[in-house]
Amino acid sequence: MSSSPEPAVPQYSRLQRLGWWAPFIGGASVGIAMRLVYSGQPKNAYSAMDSSFVLFVPVLVGAVAVLIAERGKNRSWVYHFWTGAAANALFVLGTLLIMIEGLICAILAVPLFGVLGGIAGVLMGIVCRRTIWAKKTVFCLTALPLVLGGIEQHWPLPQDTSVIERTRIVAAPPELVWQQLMNARDIRAEEIGQAWMYRIGVPLPTAAVTELADGKAVRHITMGKGIHFDQVAATWEPNRRVRWLYRFSPDSFPPQALDEHVRIGGCYFDLIDTEYSLRKVGTGTELRARMTYRVSTGFNWYARPVAALLVGNFEQAALGFYAGRAERMHAAMKSFEGAMAAVPQ
Repeated sequence: MSSSPEPAVPQYSRLQRLGWWAPFIGGASVGIAMRLVYSGQPKNAYSAMDSSFVLFVPVLVGAVAVLIAERGKNRSWVYHFWTGAAANALFVLGTLLIMIEGLICAILAVPLFGVLGGIAGVLMGIVCRRTIWAKKTVFCLTALPLVLGGIEQHWPLPQDTSVIERTRIVAAPPELVWQQLMNARDIRAEEIGQAWMYRIGVPLPTAAVTELADGKAVRHITMGKGIHFDQVAATWEPNRRVRWLYRFSPDSFPPQALDEHVRIGGCYFDLIDTEYSLRKVGTGTELRARMTYRVSTGFNWYARPVAALLVGNFEQAALGFYAGRAERMHAAMKSFEGAMAAVPQ
């Protein structure tokens, strides 16, 4: 008695044995594979900062995740969005676990990738329901970044500069505030670590010490993980104003100290100058910080607001640091003067 032939095994059956995890793992795996392709250095082909990677790979991840999900049963539009977003979050986490992406870039990428992947998930759900082009759509979405990544390095990057200012009133005279600006030693994490840029992985500063070199004031900055660079005074008015220009050396940023994609002075981000101005206000000081910086990416519509948020928050934290040290010194001096005045002559 002959037996009837067994039915063909569906293409996605093995992946679908993972159950509800299948769409997320499938989408994330495609994303990690694309990140391995995009391992080129800045200004070379297939750099992870290319807009073809940042904008199109999250779309591909979301589309693949929803395509796998729809193989099982029809899902809601809400499910499509969150599946695309979650697959991208898992994709970014995977790049961290296999150490091909740094923490700073991962944290900054997740919101953008999640939104792009979610929108792509909804659109892919429509394609799956209303057309027969689901697989062809995924093939096209796969080819798009692979093609663009090979030519995008020839496109010029924007050189957008921005200025951020923050102000704080300090309960100390300008002379004491100036002292803190010129020499800040033994910086503790609790004094400055509340700034968001340090919370997401930028090493904390340890000291900022000024000295005269070749007739110019130079402030030496040291940070965790061996980072060091100088600020050279372009404008110098003691107790009133100083404008620092940044000077980096080849060893300013040791390997693995900072993500190449967000390194100061790199292709994509740079600090041009930082100016502090002091103005006497009553018995205190108005301390103003003004930073000029550059952002150069193919997706500046996202990168610029993120940079403005981080730079502005950093300025606020720095002003708080200088204010706190100056105010504590002023209070200690007043206390000492009071104690001396109470001593019988």
